[in-house]
Amino acid sequence: MPPRTNDSARDSGGRPVPPAPAETTRPARAEHPRDTGRGDEVPGAAAPGRLAAGRRARGLRLLSCAALLAVAASAGAVAVGGGAGGAGAGAADAAPAAAAGVLAGGDLGAGIRSLQAHLRAQPKDAAGWATLGTAYVEQARTQGDPSRYPQAERALRRSLALEPGNDQALAGQAALAAARHDFTGALAYADRALERNPYSERALCSRVDALVELGRYEEAEAAATTADRRRPGVPVFTRYAYVRELRGDVRTAREVLRRALDSAASPADVAYVATALGQLAWNQGDHGTALQHYARALAADDDYLPALEGRARAQAASGDRAGAVAALERIVARSPLPGPLVALGELYEDRDADGDRARARDQYALVDAWTALARAGGVDAGLDTALAAADHGDAGAALRAARAEWDRRHSVHTADALAWALHVNGRDEEALPYARRATATGYRNAAFIYHRGVIERAAGRDGAARDSLTAALELNPGFSPSGARAARAALKELGAAR
Repeated sequence: MPPRTNDSARDSGGRPVPPAPAETTRPARAEHPRDTGRGDEVPGAAAPGRLAAGRRARGLRLLSCAALLAVAASAGAVAVGGGAGGAGAGAADAAPAAAAGVLAGGDLGAGIRSLQAHLRAQPKDAAGWATLGTAYVEQARTQGDPSRYPQAERALRRSLALEPGNDQALAGQAALAAARHDFTGALAYADRALERNPYSERALCSRVDALVELGRYEEAEAAATTADRRRPGVPVFTRYAYVRELRGDVRTAREVLRRALDSAASPADVAYVATALGQLAWNQGDHGTALQHYARALAADDDYLPALEGRARAQAASGDRAGAVAALERIVARSPLPGPLVALGELYEDRDADGDRARARDQYALVDAWTALARAGGVDAGLDTALAAADHGDAGAALRAARAEWDRRHSVHTADALAWALHVNGRDEEALPYARRATATGYRNAAFIYHRGVIERAAGRDGAARDSLTAALELNPGFSPSGARAARAALKELGAAR
């Protein structure tokens, strides 16, 4: 039951991409350590004081570096100048720094209301508008409200109109572009922001994220090394770890995340990094360790949705299907994203009780509703559409979406999605090079390896198919209820045919 994509709240068959606290986001986890001639150095290893320095350098945590690429089907916009809640006495006099302090403390709604009141009193505050714009991006991510993206765009443009070229607004535009899956635009905005302020943590992080999502992994490695040198801390360490994971270096990824967890200075940081460690363990099939990490995340924040979702996935893989279904039902009621919707639908199908097939269809139909809402907010949801449609919808629509996404970016996730879409359309010879490309970096993802094995079998490469399907189940036997069952059945048939 892996999350479906790297773009919505989870990567495709890998870890749930945890919403980031304050100025952390889903890491575009960097792959290679700084070159010291040893090859095994990790951030902070050569200089124990760097993690503490990173905590100090982090200073005022405002928002995500490159907002998690997740939106869901809920609404409730709060516009500047009116709306829900009000700002409270004296809020009109609050400076942006004070509002940022509220945001850093975890009360995003209160921070936004304070900023709104401040900007009503001081509408020419360019920094305040930049902060508000980025706050809306973060709110869209954490509350599943795509209507925030147009609001974010307006606020950031207003900031730039008041102060052309200011790096805060440019970094905010990078975060907004990434949230809308415009990774080329995100990279361009991040580069412009870094020309003005080379030490902008948000822009440094957005740059790494954009390069990862574009599939430019060597450049992402270099960008993460630069970010680590300039702004060491949780946001950079988590990105560093992810690109290491993408290259198959799980040991270094785990060590970097452990160091990041040691440096975590707030419950939000602890929840975020512990969830990333949980997903890393999940990807390796270590469901018990994953549950331990998710428990630590939830001890820091018992309402942290990515940890709740990751725990549900690990529960299902460990045999507690009833607990997983109940947990996912609560999650999708609050945040109906493609990943948990599809996961719940597949668990219904696997349980196959009275009415479960209809319940599963309802979950898959909600993915379409999410896609429509996301597009209305300016989000390019092609990868989510391709994966969900390939498994549970229109095969032709899946292929169109996957091709369009591949035209935009060449990541391992888009390669896997295109391979699988081609397969469900009966074009396995064409699919095979993409399936191989998806697994070529060393990224240990059981869903990718399973897809490759199915395609190899359909293309008549029985020996290779046997190896791939075996490898997928050995890596993570609980990667998907339906996928694991199909892999075992295929291996049985392949064995009988020998």
